[in-house]
Amino acid sequence: MTPDFSKDINGLLPAIIQDAQTGNVLMLGYMNNESFAKTKETNKVTFFSRSKNRLWTKGEESGNFLDVVDIKLDCDNDTFLIKVNPVGAVCHTGSDTCWNEKNETVFSFLHALESVIADRKLHPKEGSYTNILFNKGINKIAQKVGEEAVEVVIEAKDNNDDLFKNETADLLFHLMVLLREKNISFNEILDVLKHRHK
Repeated sequence: MTPDFSKDINGLLPAIIQDAQTGNVLMLGYMNNESFAKTKETNKVTFFSRSKNRLWTKGEESGNFLDVVDIKLDCDNDTFLIKVNPVGAVCHTGSDTCWNEKNETVFSFLHALESVIADRKLHPKEGSYTNILFNKGINKIAQKVGEEAVEVVIEAKDNNDDLFKNETADLLFHLMVLLREKNISFNEILDVLKHRHK
């Protein structure tokens, strides 16, 4: 990836910030070579602030960082698309986005749950059931998914809808833990479904 910072007289390129989970655009900032290098080094989005005339890591004061998931350049190598997991509100006004929009989708709770599971993977919490699963490794996690799938089948044959819903929720949760263990996002599974739907 070779950004062409020469295309702007001030050496600044626009950086579109997109939520990696919801796909929503959160904000627009500008990067120079230094801020781009720092973003890659720290895995937190750093801009060049035109108003402050210095490097500015989003969240350096508020704690509302933008954790980098992926960085892409457009076809002209002069615009960044940075997919992130935002920590807290993105806009200084307290809004989810700089356009005063809610950062959610139809599956917003599933994406929120996916973020919690991902955070447990990166920042283990003592006593967390999710971390107990991660500590057991992929074989045990996969086995647990199988056990939960069997329980869903058993409950599907009975007439207790509450038990069936609870077992289905257990299956979905353990499947999401397995996806995280394999570093596959929920959106990637949705992409497969969308492709099959065509």
